[in-house]
Amino acid sequence: MPFSPAEYLDLNCTDHRALFENTANVWDALAQISTYLQFRLKPGIHGRVIGKPFISSAVYIGQGTIIEQGAMIKGPAWIGENCEIRNGAYIRENVIVGNGCVLGNSCEFKNSILFDEAQIPHFNYVGDSILGHKAHLGAGVILSNVKLDRGEICVMGPDGQPIRTGRRKFGAIVGDHAEIGCNSVLSPGSLIGRGTILYPGSQWRGIAPAGSIVKHRQSFEIVERQK
Repeated sequence: MPFSPAEYLDLNCTDHRALFENTANVWDALAQISTYLQFRLKPGIHGRVIGKPFISSAVYIGQGTIIEQGAMIKGPAWIGENCEIRNGAYIRENVIVGNGCVLGNSCEFKNSILFDEAQIPHFNYVGDSILGHKAHLGAGVILSNVKLDRGEICVMGPDGQPIRTGRRKFGAIVGDHAEIGCNSVLSPGSLIGRGTILYPGSQWRGIAPAGSIVKHRQSFEIVERQK
């Protein structure tokens, strides 16, 4: 199927592949996060805490993970091993983070799944989204998750017909090894294929095929400065 989890994600690069069992479309896993954490989360802090970040009682933190002063983890949240949760990171409800991930300064996360070694290091918003193995968001990238009219989000199918997702909040699917350039904004329901690159400053909506480069050009006019 064109939107199956295997088309975008290596399920061997997460400890939470059960989220994707019996899911026809990759975004269906977003609806499973809350229940998954409710029944499987065993809170505990096994990593290193620097200073006094806020960590609620509904959080699991794996070995080797560093939580810096100034981070806030409201939970429920499951954070894997050897991650960096940097100063200013804001992890809200129902977030699952793989191993070796970086969640950086002034980044906000809610109801999302991050596969192993995903990097979201600077000034990002990740809501109702899935980021694949080694996916990377440049500084300032926003994964917008709500339409302006607050309506249901649809994905355009291969036959040109819209597929209803049943969700009013759905950000993006960013496939394994995909790179999203600085200050890009992905509209709700965007799907970025494996290994795809979006140029910095992109305003993207829709489906970007795997292994592609999404380019855009700006026009500049240079005039002589008046003294």
